Amino acid sequence: MSLVPLPRLIVEPLVRTALLEDLGLAGDITSASVIPQDHRSTVVMAARQPGVIAGLDAAELAFTLVDPEIVMRRNLRDGDAVKPGDVIATIEGPSRGLLSGERTALNFLGHLSGIATVTAEIAAAIQDSKASVACTRKTTPGLRALEKYAVRAGGGMNHRFALYDAVLIKDNHVAIAGGVTEAIRRARTGVGHMVKIEVEVDTLDQLREAMETGVDAVLLDNMTPDQLREAVVIVDGRAITEASGRVTPATAAAIAASGVDLISVGWLTHSAPVLDIGLDFVKAAATDAVPRRIAQVL
Repeated sequence: MSLVPLPRLIVEPLVRTALLEDLGLAGDITSASVIPQDHRSTVVMAARQPGVIAGLDAAELAFTLVDPEIVMRRNLRDGDAVKPGDVIATIEGPSRGLLSGERTALNFLGHLSGIATVTAEIAAAIQDSKASVACTRKTTPGLRALEKYAVRAGGGMNHRFALYDAVLIKDNHVAIAGGVTEAIRRARTGVGHMVKIEVEVDTLDQLREAMETGVDAVLLDNMTPDQLREAVVIVDGRAITEASGRVTPATAAAIAASGVDLISVGWLTHSAPVLDIGLDFVKAAATDAVPRRIAQVL
């Protein structure tokens, strides 16, 4: 499946908010006082560790919103793998603008590339199964669209985007409603025919109850691979099976081998380490003099 970029209408307000947070009421007083107004530079964004790139549109906007004269030329696309030293993009323009946008651009690119990288690790671990890796709603407030996009860039799938686009009956819903059957019944009478209904179950007995009532998907929470295999047999193709809990690159293959359709992983978005990407000054004046790889990232 090809990676469809997010509309600028979604990305730009997020980047503007980040820039306003950094520039405040006085702008970049360091660059304004240290760098001549007419000075221009060429810089490169380069990977300092292996990973998968995501967030180039946000990074470019961080520069061009500061100064429209800045031009960013990409060597890679979102979803591409990188090695240490790979030049991701070359950026040219007024030096003050480059320096003012640098941190915001790298914050977006490093964070989103980190998400894409760990997603790719899980996807690689389960590539011999039918299962797909999916994210959750455990996202950074305000950045959900970007973070879920980064999961797609890493080869994963998106779970529901928010509370409004699907029903997911979790343990507290079940407890308050008075049981699995009653929670599902209320959901069916409370939403339209186009809305999917998923229920979270902690035990195989709850799963059997859910299947007797009928749902579109079941979230099998914190079950062992043996329990997951039995759950897949119980469901017998009547609903989508989703495993969640205790998923790591080391455990993902065994979970996927149980036959589940999806493996959802919250830490893809809430705890992914940043991919180390640097912005480095290049003395060469012409763009064609900038290498696609640099021997040493400063």
